[in-house]
Amino acid sequence: MPSLLHLTASARRDSFSRRVGGAFADAWREAHPDGSYVLRDVAADPVPHITEAWTELCDHALAHQISDPARLHEGARTPSQREAWAVVEPLLDELLAADVVLIATPMYNYSVPSSLKAWLDQVTFPRVSLAPRRFVVASARGGAYGPGAPKERFDYQERFLRDFFHGHFGVEDTTFVHAELVNSRIDPSLASLRPKHDASLAAALETARTLAKDY
Repeated sequence: MPSLLHLTASARRDSFSRRVGGAFADAWREAHPDGSYVLRDVAADPVPHITEAWTELCDHALAHQISDPARLHEGARTPSQREAWAVVEPLLDELLAADVVLIATPMYNYSVPSSLKAWLDQVTFPRVSLAPRRFVVASARGGAYGPGAPKERFDYQERFLRDFFHGHFGVEDTTFVHAELVNSRIDPSLASLRPKHDASLAAALETARTLAKDY
């Protein structure tokens, strides 16, 4: 039975990243009526930042060459370490149970929200591979950061996530769907770009719906 883990990270309840991610999730659930679907909103229900006890869990995994997620709990030996593991365990269980991981996130300050980074930190351990899981990132950005755009070099959102999933998780199959120029809706200096935003949003929603049928 296929399974989808859907994370949302926007501080806005009605955001464009949520809309694009929702389009993918709705189409995926329609294509997989018997599939398992889990939604985790790391903005509305924030994941705690890692603690020193969490670093001790990592140290134990490294020292004992543990790469099997089923053995990571062995590092929880003290009360503080068990407390740290109690945070990690449900998050990691959701991630490991998923065939597809959908992350709906805005670009904040050229990168990702701290709420998403906190989740990534909690579920990431040395040499623990998540292949062959597939990752989809549905994003919204205030400006334009695609190939040839003046701000292309400032896109640390896609670069960070693609490199993170590849470098830490061993996942090469990551697809990005971007809705750009969102700020043209509110910034008078970008008003002339509103048609480009409308086209970008429409394309992102359609791409998300189409893509979901192949996942």
